[in-house]
Amino acid sequence: MKKNLVVLTGAGISAESGVQTFRDSNGLWENHAIEDVATPNGWNRNKELVLSFYNARRAQLKQVKPNTAHLCLAEWQKHWNVQIITQNVDDLHERAGSKHVLHLHGELIKKCSSTNKEKYVTVERNDIRLGDLAPDGSQYRPYIVWFGEDVPAMETAVAIAAKADVLLVIGTSLQVYPAASLVHYVSTKCACFVVDNHIPRVPDFFTPIEMPATKGLPFLYEEYLNKLL
Repeated sequence: MKKNLVVLTGAGISAESGVQTFRDSNGLWENHAIEDVATPNGWNRNKELVLSFYNARRAQLKQVKPNTAHLCLAEWQKHWNVQIITQNVDDLHERAGSKHVLHLHGELIKKCSSTNKEKYVTVERNDIRLGDLAPDGSQYRPYIVWFGEDVPAMETAVAIAAKADVLLVIGTSLQVYPAASLVHYVSTKCACFVVDNHIPRVPDFFTPIEMPATKGLPFLYEEYLNKLL
């Protein structure tokens, strides 16, 4: 039986593919204040601005490709039961071939009802326009968990983390909660690693690999993972 390799990924892994993020920034995302484009209040104030912002992010996503780190995780499925928990809203893990991906903060290529975020969730790779209505009559909105909203996938993520034989944290500052709390749900027998250009604050039982994900993952496999199979 394959061992469970649980991977928590953040902005750093996608940034290496050219995906714009607001990680380690001054609170702006593509020159927009986060409060204006990533909160329920921002949506209520100016739906057209929010739709335009995510339409641009969706268009940008078509221009980027999975990188070596995404491809490594997909390749490792041959030897491990790889379960990815990602804070990213892009689809680069799926496009690389990963089969089990849980998106904590929603998905850029999906839309949903604006009155109930878990209703009428459908794939949308093109623009969402003002006046595009869900079957319940509400304006379609991006299927994104904005700041101040509940994270419905968190309970599932905790259950996955609790069964990890190996936990790998990649490219996240571990500053956004509740996602950052997942590192505390692993068992005492779990081998834990963090790969990042700038190692975040993690518990002492983590092995740090201070490299970008595209270089750190091949190193991790050769030095550690293949010995844990």
